[in-house]
Amino acid sequence: MSDVREKAGLVAGISAYLVWGFFPIYFKALGSVPPVQVVCHRIVWSALFLAALITLRRGWGEVAAAASAKETVLLLVATALLIATNWLVFIIAVGHAQVLQSSLGYFMTPLVSVLLGVALLKERLRRLQVTALVLALIGVAMITAQQSGLPWAALTLAITFGTYGLLRKVAGVEALAGLAIETFILAPAAAGYLVYVELHGAGSFGHAGGGIDALLIFSGVVTSLPLLLFAAAARRLRLATIGFLQYLTPTLHFLIAVALYREPFTAANLASFGFIWLGLGLYSLNALKAARSSKFRGQRT
Repeated sequence: MSDVREKAGLVAGISAYLVWGFFPIYFKALGSVPPVQVVCHRIVWSALFLAALITLRRGWGEVAAAASAKETVLLLVATALLIATNWLVFIIAVGHAQVLQSSLGYFMTPLVSVLLGVALLKERLRRLQVTALVLALIGVAMITAQQSGLPWAALTLAITFGTYGLLRKVAGVEALAGLAIETFILAPAAAGYLVYVELHGAGSFGHAGGGIDALLIFSGVVTSLPLLLFAAAARRLRLATIGFLQYLTPTLHFLIAVALYREPFTAANLASFGFIWLGLGLYSLNALKAARSSKFRGQRT
């Protein structure tokens, strides 16, 4: 049963990260739609998709139970704002031919999670983790020097998604119920904004062609599904395994940016990314050693 559970988690995890990995192509196709409208459509269609899914699974009781806890709802308000900000920055980055920035941001996310653990959860860093963070900071400093300014898109993506993961962990609510509450919190404002732009003749839905309309509608599924798959994987896999899988998404973003969209990637860029990749490699090695050590101690006891 353990092997079956782990295999199911592996399939779910790989699927989630692959879907996220191809997001630049999907949202590049929505380049004619203003980014705020794209985010609002993602929220509204996600809310409808999740409501249908909860109804089919008869899960409204679980949602109501989670929503009745004041502290949980406050945490989910924060996570909702964080994930909406993450979506908006990502869509703006894709629309401005900055897919490399999104790649950099999601490569940096695990290291941001480590820093948040130290700052907020009082976790202690191992020597390899300190080295990994220093290498990543060197890479970010090199990128900053190359472009005469901080890579704000990458940093925002890393900080918002890293903080989102931390707060969702603290909230302790099941994936479907938590995602539904987050989405329902955002849905009224998102729907109101879409009605507003439509009344003022600036709405894209219904005016930009059937293909665009279909992509906007389906954005609810492609937004919600990988988050649910990820949550299923997280319950079944070791953190070390999740740690390795999470590099699938930024790797695909990187390949799409360089190979498909031909974004500039110089030797200086390679050196900067190299420091970050080296830091991630040490971080992963440290996580793997810790997982093996924990497993060995468990077998001995």
